Amino acid sequence: MRTGRPHSARVRRPASFGQRFPPIDGAGFHIVLQGSCWLFPPDGAPIALGVGDVAFLPRGSAHGLADSVSTPLVDASPSLVEVPPTDDGGTPVGQRAANAPAAVTVMLCGAYLLDRSRTHPLLADLPEVIHLPARVGRRPELRAAVDLLCGELEQPRPGGDAMLPALLEVLLLHMLRAWFDERSAHGAANGWAAVLLDPAVAAALRAIHGDPGRQWTVEELGRQAGLSRAAFARRFAALVGQPPLAYLTWWRMTLAARLLRDSDAPLAAIARKVGYSSEFAFAHAFKREYGSAPGGFRQPSVTAGARRD
Repeated sequence: MRTGRPHSARVRRPASFGQRFPPIDGAGFHIVLQGSCWLFPPDGAPIALGVGDVAFLPRGSAHGLADSVSTPLVDASPSLVEVPPTDDGGTPVGQRAANAPAAVTVMLCGAYLLDRSRTHPLLADLPEVIHLPARVGRRPELRAAVDLLCGELEQPRPGGDAMLPALLEVLLLHMLRAWFDERSAHGAANGWAAVLLDPAVAAALRAIHGDPGRQWTVEELGRQAGLSRAAFARRFAALVGQPPLAYLTWWRMTLAARLLRDSDAPLAAIARKVGYSSEFAFAHAFKREYGSAPGGFRQPSVTAGARRD
């Protein structure tokens, strides 16, 4: 569901700061590396963030950050090209003047661009803000991802253009894993958390995602799940919210859109990759899903931009 490249910066904040961030077409995160602050969610009470705490905003919701609950918030200019922008009260590491006061709070902030027209139900199930408090001995993989990302941002080295997006992808996956682990540990798994924890449906999803071009049938997917055709179809639809073959088609079209947007692959090759032997059949299915033919969906400027990334 993502578009373009994710972005991140290690940001120093002064002793007193208060910023109000508008909503963005993406998912954002804030991680406290030094000091503390308060996050003001769209609804509900402010959330205290300390060293090591992660705040993940999967829907890119409007929110605020401040050194205390009494500090007034001023509007910050959003940017998905450089996160956060240099004029919003935070200064990216390496750009602080020699005579500037030392930072009281240091944060790792970033954003992932998302295609809102194709939001995965997994993301739709998530709350506006996910707060992952730092706890000794908990989530070492998440902490390792944060450390690696901070190291790349502090000291740019050859290969950084490839390393940073990869580390941001890893960070996103660990944030999601941590959330689902928390839900499962407290017996509160529902929605896609329940889907992923169900061994039968998870096995079928792995089969679909691993080989989307295969001519799957409900019976074959049932065998992957270890269930009869009827039992599998009922279980899959109840948890995922749509029948198995409807999800398969949805996933195929999502992959096709990504290939059209991010590659120069011919339409016939994309059709074969997502399970269509006929380019005409693929174009018909794609237009039914997106409202435009594959050739019209693939804008030259977008493809060129993807190649430059």
